[in-house]
Amino acid sequence: MSVYIRSPVEWGWDQLRALTRRKQREEISAGKAAAFAPPEVRRITFADVWQALREGIEDFADHRTDVIFLCLIYPIAGLLLARLAVGQGAWQLLFPLGAGFALIGPFAGVGLMEMSRLRERGEDSGWQDAFAVLKAPNLGAIVVYGLMLAVIFLLWLAAAAEIYHLTLGPGRPASLSAFLHDVFRTSAGWTMIGVGMGVGFIFALIVLVCSVVAFPLLLDRNADVGTALFTSLRASFRNPLPVGLWGLIVAVGLLLGSIPFFVGLAVVMPVLGHASWHLYRKLVVPLPSGQGSPVGKPVPEEQTV
Repeated sequence: MSVYIRSPVEWGWDQLRALTRRKQREEISAGKAAAFAPPEVRRITFADVWQALREGIEDFADHRTDVIFLCLIYPIAGLLLARLAVGQGAWQLLFPLGAGFALIGPFAGVGLMEMSRLRERGEDSGWQDAFAVLKAPNLGAIVVYGLMLAVIFLLWLAAAAEIYHLTLGPGRPASLSAFLHDVFRTSAGWTMIGVGMGVGFIFALIVLVCSVVAFPLLLDRNADVGTALFTSLRASFRNPLPVGLWGLIVAVGLLLGSIPFFVGLAVVMPVLGHASWHLYRKLVVPLPSGQGSPVGKPVPEEQTV
């Protein structure tokens, strides 16, 4: 067996290649660690919240034709749910159904957030890009988070039905006029209003603090449901007053959009969806360039040399 002795030049070249491989592995590992690290949360002010809302309005104005076409589904869904309740004589569920849009709104606006993300990057976007979320690497986490909000929505409807049962029930209202009379002209009706608003506030607060940045975070970077949840909680607890203002804006906007007949939701929902992206940008420190997880593009795998 012959023994091959490398020259100093060959030995040096091999050492340089080994050093390069080690450096690349370290850089890839550092990039992945940064991408999966808990996001850093900023402190913001009321001015930042209003600025996010203005930027959401600008995004809506830039996409108003596409977005209104896309968001007609919201008033249509509201009308269908209202028709179902009226058809069953369940007048007492009309308000809980309308208020429930605040609970599922963050999930319903994911496609709009993606359009704002593309516009922020200077890319052209239309209503078709809202469906690019279906190709997102984190689609599973987005769906799971949406199902969580759907469960909260159903729990709210169950709670509203139970409050009605304990105050004005157990029978269904004989008619809309009879229901309105019982609600506003009896002590039991005012009890139902007070208790219902208090319980509804608790449900809305839970959704607000758990999802204020959850969905845009899942669109923007490599993250799981737990990271999205705890980042939203941290952002809310670090900025209670600005996040509270955002919750008030959402509540008032959805209330105005639901009157009359949910038609205004075709404008309110896209504005809030776009603004949610910009609020996320103000609350969460962005990753260095190239470490995110763009929608529709796979997360880069580790490379070897």
